[in-house]
Amino acid sequence: MLIAGEASGDLLAAELVSALRGQLPDAQLFGAGGAKMSAAGVELAFDLTQHSVIGITDVLKNILKFRRLFNQLLALAIERKPDVVIGVDYGGFNLRFGQAVKKYVRENPFSTWNPKIVQFVSPQVWASRPGRADKLARDYDLLLSIFPFEKDWYAKRVPQLRVEFVGHPMIGRFTTDDLRFTNGLAKGASIVNRKSQILLLPGSRKSELQRHLPVMMDALNLIQEKLPAAKAKMVLPNPALVALAKSLGANLEIQIGELPWALAESDVALASTGTVTMECAFFGVPTVTLYKTSWLTYQIAKRIVTVKSLTMPNLLAGEPVYPEFIQHEATPENLAGAALELLQDEARRTQIKAQLTQIIASLGEPGAAGRAATAVLSLFP
Repeated sequence: MLIAGEASGDLLAAELVSALRGQLPDAQLFGAGGAKMSAAGVELAFDLTQHSVIGITDVLKNILKFRRLFNQLLALAIERKPDVVIGVDYGGFNLRFGQAVKKYVRENPFSTWNPKIVQFVSPQVWASRPGRADKLARDYDLLLSIFPFEKDWYAKRVPQLRVEFVGHPMIGRFTTDDLRFTNGLAKGASIVNRKSQILLLPGSRKSELQRHLPVMMDALNLIQEKLPAAKAKMVLPNPALVALAKSLGANLEIQIGELPWALAESDVALASTGTVTMECAFFGVPTVTLYKTSWLTYQIAKRIVTVKSLTMPNLLAGEPVYPEFIQHEATPENLAGAALELLQDEARRTQIKAQLTQIIASLGEPGAAGRAATAVLSLFP
């Protein structure tokens, strides 16, 4: 049984499914996810990626819906009794699900069902609420990590939890064909004498789009006042978000999916903090990152988040490679100013590209999904 609740997790789960089938062709796979999992052969109870939210405010607004979906999946797990339950990213939901499965097992000692519980992609317990690591150690048989520092962090805190660093799935996901339209960015070519390409990546959730798009569009207008020839494009994961973007006043080219192609052609990106910043790093794109959330979520987060940045390339580098603006600092003026600097300061661009090269080199070799599948199957002697 596999559960993924976001577009990035849907892709990751689909890659894991392909690797599992390669090693265990007769495996029966079911759960909840999105279109990519379905195409990979997973029998979906429903499309969970259509209900993705983030932050305490959005969760509270949808609490009854999520409780219903959660209970539906738990009932499905109890009915079908899978040998292993794999949560793919989506930590808030999946950690509770794994704990609920183990609670059921403990409360039904005469049942023969006792599945292995696996989490693929560590929840960011090292960034906030580290006590969740103890719950992982209590209920989980295996944690598959995609960032190199996480294994040591868990070893110091909960050495009894099995953690395997399998590498970042992005490494090996893109081929040289994905780079063939690169406009010289990776080679450090000057962009002074040609049209700048600006990419907007506001996020993959409805609430992110609603909060990020207005400030991004205003920032884009300021950039184009200084660079009238600059061209812009936005990438969103599905048609529903495209329709929402247009209703919010987005009057630029919007591309559905195919992010690698857009990144390979871009000189600078304005991006929501999160998974996409690692793809920006992989393609060597200098990026300005931002995040805006509800007042309540922000007030809670600033009291429990312990890391200095929400942008993963910055955390991996240990310094602010990408300019980052959170909440009230995410203004059109700040975003535009930082983006113009990244476009016009060749020395800064060269430095950022060198830092990104080192970051990507730390993420392991290609084949993360295969190593993850091997680790999962090793739970069954």
